[in-house]
Amino acid sequence: MFKKFMTEFKAFALKGNVMDMAIGVIIGGAFSAIVTALTSCFINPLIAVITGGVKYDEEGNPQIVGGSFKIRGVSFDYGAFISAILNFLIIALVLFLLLKAINGAVSKAAALAKKKEEEEEAAAEPSAEEKLLTEIRDLLTAGATPEALAKIEAAKADTAKE
Repeated sequence: MFKKFMTEFKAFALKGNVMDMAIGVIIGGAFSAIVTALTSCFINPLIAVITGGVKYDEEGNPQIVGGSFKIRGVSFDYGAFISAILNFLIIALVLFLLLKAINGAVSKAAALAKKKEEEEEAAAEPSAEEKLLTEIRDLLTAGATPEALAKIEAAKADTAKE
């Protein structure tokens, strides 16, 4: 079950269709503020604690850096990179779950509509006029002459063409 879920998630995150992506952009924009707050207030401090990326300003207040290193004077901020990756994964996961629920609801609604339509077609009975005409045809067929049978068959063929 988890493997199927991860396969679907991978297909969604890497491929997707235009409608899924449009919905993702709209909801992702609205949801990104929540995810950014989560990462900046909870995840970045955890990264800073693990990597020792806490610096203090001139007033002695801690400034969370999130982890970085320098090579030949160039600073590499891997904490911000990890934070961006986590933002993406959280947003993609939430959108995947949302679209999966929406697509499931749409397919269930379509299945119910199709089932209802099939039931209505099956329940449709011939009208009283059709029943009467069928009885007359059966009576004529039972005691009719060959000429009358030919006319009845011709009438059936004309009715079938319409």
